[in-house]
Amino acid sequence: MNPITEREIRASFVNCSKGEASRVGMPADLAELPWADLDFLGWRDPGAPERAYLVAERRGRIVGLSLRASGGSARGFASRSMCSICLTTRTAGGVALMTARRTGDAGRQGNSIGQYLCTDLACSLFVRGIKSSAVGSDLQESLDRPNRIVRTVANLNAFLDRVLAS
Repeated sequence: MNPITEREIRASFVNCSKGEASRVGMPADLAELPWADLDFLGWRDPGAPERAYLVAERRGRIVGLSLRASGGSARGFASRSMCSICLTTRTAGGVALMTARRTGDAGRQGNSIGQYLCTDLACSLFVRGIKSSAVGSDLQESLDRPNRIVRTVANLNAFLDRVLAS
């Protein structure tokens, strides 16, 4: 992903109002992020931990989503759960259900799409082996790193397709 500015990020949100976008708490380290290793920019709002944001390059433009995060890890799973974007496993609390209000009429009617995502939205770093679970318990993959990245981007685009569908 190419570096993007705070202004570009705020203008990219497609599922919230301009007023809501203007109040988004930005990542403090925006200039220092490892942009070359990011398939998307994701972060939790430090002032409102239930709020999360995802910004990705898509079909030549930047698209941002406002997300609402659940308080805990995926329900119904024992001690591990899996992110549906990067397909990496996390221990308790490492994956949360996040919902994005849909765009268009569907979103105005209150419809949303839920997805289990890494709570810190660091999927790009997990898939590249730059970041690992705190207890070092990631499962072994049969795919090599480049193919894991391709799969992650495909899963991200499928999620974006569902949110952006009118």
